[in-house]
Amino acid sequence: MLGEKLKELRESKGLLQRQVAAELDVDTAYISKMENNDKPVSKSHLEALAKVYDLPESELMPYWLGEKVLHVLENNEHSIQALNLVLKNIRNVNE
Repeated sequence: MLGEKLKELRESKGLLQRQVAAELDVDTAYISKMENNDKPVSKSHLEALAKVYDLPESELMPYWLGEKVLHVLENNEHSIQALNLVLKNIRNVNE
């Protein structure tokens, strides 16, 4: 999810992983791992990536949160039920 989006954004801007790594002050391997969903993206890195890709952080936030939810719920037989409960409660809060 998020990794694929980050790779898509980087490639659409014509940037190399090493260029993004330099902007974030991390090594290239870390960028590769983020793009392959092998390493979680911290909130501070998400903010920095939004700046690098010249877009509002709010555009990346659903992907970031989605990754967190997926990590908690993956391989659990009650995932769909849990998500439905969350959706119901989110709707109630937003009304």
